[in-house]
Amino acid sequence: MSSSSFFGHPRGLATLFFTEMWERFTFYGMRSLLVLFMTASVVGGNPGLGLTEGEANAIYGLYLSCVYLFSLPGGWVADRLTGQRTAVIAGGVIIALGNFMLAVGDRTLFFLGLVVIVLGVGLLKPNISAMVGKLYDGLPSGQRDAGFSIFYMGINVGAVMAPLLVGTIGEKISWQVGFAGAGVLMLLGLIQFHVMRNTLPPTADDSSAKTPEERRKAWTALFTGLGLFGALIASAVFGAFDLEPVAIAEKVGVAIVIIAAFFFGYVFLFGKLSSDEAKRVSVILVLFFGAATFFMGFELAGSTFNLFARDFTDRSAFGSFFSDGQHPASWYQSLNPLFVVAFSPVFAALWVQLGRRNLEPSIPAKFALGLIQMGLGFVVIAYAAHIVVTGGDGTKVLPVWLLLTYLLHTFGELCLSPIGLSAVTKLAPPRFVSQMMGTWFAGTALGNLLSGLIAGHLGADDIASAPHRYLLIFALALVLGLLMAIMVKPIKRLMGGVR
Repeated sequence: MSSSSFFGHPRGLATLFFTEMWERFTFYGMRSLLVLFMTASVVGGNPGLGLTEGEANAIYGLYLSCVYLFSLPGGWVADRLTGQRTAVIAGGVIIALGNFMLAVGDRTLFFLGLVVIVLGVGLLKPNISAMVGKLYDGLPSGQRDAGFSIFYMGINVGAVMAPLLVGTIGEKISWQVGFAGAGVLMLLGLIQFHVMRNTLPPTADDSSAKTPEERRKAWTALFTGLGLFGALIASAVFGAFDLEPVAIAEKVGVAIVIIAAFFFGYVFLFGKLSSDEAKRVSVILVLFFGAATFFMGFELAGSTFNLFARDFTDRSAFGSFFSDGQHPASWYQSLNPLFVVAFSPVFAALWVQLGRRNLEPSIPAKFALGLIQMGLGFVVIAYAAHIVVTGGDGTKVLPVWLLLTYLLHTFGELCLSPIGLSAVTKLAPPRFVSQMMGTWFAGTALGNLLSGLIAGHLGADDIASAPHRYLLIFALALVLGLLMAIMVKPIKRLMGGVR
């Protein structure tokens, strides 16, 4: 591995930074268009799918939840069979293929493309994050947290650019051209990853199935799982069961909880954990529920907030550049990542400086701060919705309300999300690190799914109840944030020496 550094960090961080930047460009570019495309009319110069907002939001939540849920088997594949580096390459190729399927314009291929992207992100997402953790083996905890914050900034550089480019192309020219452009950028990221592969830790190629018999069993399990999954998808395509998005989303939510309970139960009962390892895994379980709650509110950005920007926000600024006098609604999807790029260095430096003075908040304290700030964002958007409701038909609010909402959510995200990624790599037993990273994303999956279900009640068809529902989300986030703050000391005892 190269001995040179990247802003004082291992050189491999640059490789992973730019790979994840392009992968996130692909992901957030498609994400910024997804609900808008599905709810767009089937007639006109740029036709969509013509789904109701409830259906589109449920599909959006299902898609996002499955993207993160499949991080569990993606982590297992890397741990047992391929190693993390190969899993990342395979995942990137599959993601690009899925985006090109979206671009074909066929309704069935569109939904199959979403399934393909789910498989690709499931392979790539947990393993690239786990490799970041490997770069910091033996280095101080504060430097690891700072490294994850820089890595997180790379995610958001791609996320800033994607809605501005892909969103504009999709809304103003063609949805399909926008999806295709996202796929091309994923391929560019893979080329960069391959060229710079020698900067990654040698352990990125390790897998735990060493003997031919172990590998045979692992491959058999993988192909059996893929076969069952393929049979399920084929039966859905040929109409074997009713594809009602909201009902499916509710069942998947129950399935995620069961899967997470099964996995944690397996690790506790059969993972041969030491006493200290068991305590630390129990902390990961607490973080799982914290992440689910946070992302339940945070991921309304791509559904409810996206539609709020389209239907109830004055988008006349820069409208002269477009024939309809309105700038794209998808542009607002760039606000959160733009704030992350601006404030990630501030938060990274803050944690390091506080750490040197022994004043850095603990992991559970940061989670509490993240949840509370996310909740406060809903106070802002609730007031904006109140203005719309009381103003009567045609009332639109200034963009500043979405800007303030995204700013508060970003501060919450910077306290919780990169810290959660770092915490899992520190708390997980080494033999379970990729799979434990998968549990973090499973918590995110549960939150995303709940977000999609909630979003179905917060669209233009139900704007009158939106202020009340936003305040309910605020109350939930506040209560759970305060509960996490109260539990700081017990959780720190379970963490042992991990900081």
